[in-house]
Amino acid sequence: MRQPSLSAYFQNRQPSAIRLASIRYAERKDRVKAINVAIGNVVRPMYPALQERLRHLSDPESPFAQGVVCYSSSVGMDECRDAFAHIIESSGFSTEGLHIQITDGASQGMELVALATCGDSGSCDRPILLIDPAYSNYRACAFRTGRRTVSISRYLQQDGQFTLPTLNELDRLIAAERPGALLVIPYDNPTGQFYDQAFLNDLGRLCVEYNIWLISDEAYRELAYIDRPVSSVWGITENDVPGITGRRIELETASKVWNACGLRLGALVTDNLDLHRKAVAENTFSLCSNTIAQYIFGALAHEPFDRMRAWYGEQRRYYSKLMGDFVQAMHREAPEVIVSQPDTSLYSVVDVRNLVDERFNADEFAVWCAEKGQVPLDGEPYTLIIAPMGDFYGPPTEDLTHAHTPGRTQMRVAHVRPQEEMARVPELFARLLDAYLAQLSA
Repeated sequence: MRQPSLSAYFQNRQPSAIRLASIRYAERKDRVKAINVAIGNVVRPMYPALQERLRHLSDPESPFAQGVVCYSSSVGMDECRDAFAHIIESSGFSTEGLHIQITDGASQGMELVALATCGDSGSCDRPILLIDPAYSNYRACAFRTGRRTVSISRYLQQDGQFTLPTLNELDRLIAAERPGALLVIPYDNPTGQFYDQAFLNDLGRLCVEYNIWLISDEAYRELAYIDRPVSSVWGITENDVPGITGRRIELETASKVWNACGLRLGALVTDNLDLHRKAVAENTFSLCSNTIAQYIFGALAHEPFDRMRAWYGEQRRYYSKLMGDFVQAMHREAPEVIVSQPDTSLYSVVDVRNLVDERFNADEFAVWCAEKGQVPLDGEPYTLIIAPMGDFYGPPTEDLTHAHTPGRTQMRVAHVRPQEEMARVPELFARLLDAYLAQLSA
């Protein structure tokens, strides 16, 4: 009997690059252990005040004491909104004139800003401008909402440093493509590149000149491992960039700095009241974000800055050592593999272009590791779940051959597993790569 057909959108839908290998691994029937570094799923305890709220959800002062869990307003609970404002202020930035809406993680915020700033303006189809490699969910979000993206690329050099596009290159692309918004990740996922305040100011000037929105994803703000002041879209002042007010949008999340990925809580912050009101109107479709998560996260509204800043320092010290050890071990285990030198966020990019020929594809290697790959470590079979970088780049230009497409040979490693697991990743990666390349050559 014939079955009803799926929409063209669903027929073409594929899992995210950061989830695909996990899905394939879940289908395995053997007992091979896996270390999952494909997704930034932090496996560390939440900030203490959040743990306290979690443990006492049924206490008399809790709104859930009687077992009743109601909707909140679509804009979010006041205390949770205050918590996000408090976080921004703890980094040294004013929240005067800012409007905050709670979202289901930063992911829902991505959809709202895509709907708000891009698409048909009545005179043209305005895309979102990305700086590649860019977090893959932004491209998926654009596809999902019927928006288009354009991008300008960075290049991973032999020394592990990524290049940055020049302002002249960005100027030419904006003039040619007329995007509705420029999206930046100052504490970059996936490259670990840090955008200082001067560079953000320069990007702000371009946005003012071309009358476009500046969207800043600051999920990893405060997770920087260099001796530089923190930067933010809220650090761009009218004195530095006249006209910047009213065109800034920023995304916050509970996930990374606060180790609260599973709360699935974020915020859309803007200095444009009209955008804020329309985003809340759009969000009435979802009714509200998780009220239990909002209550837990609301504890941060009452935390002293010195305690929060001590937490930031603790996180930075932990990840700085973890990532530094990883880079050294990768150079030891696989000297010809290029490893990025991250200054911020929780990721490393590994590029095997010096070791492979045109037959190699990182997507296929990641799936092979998930479905079949295994090597013995301490007498037990292990494999690695890793994220290929193809989806982090836009389509190659006509003069870029498949052999030189960066995503074909690059993978992202998330430094989110416990230390003892992360210490095994370099050897595991090197041995799995050797086994896969031997199979390709057989």
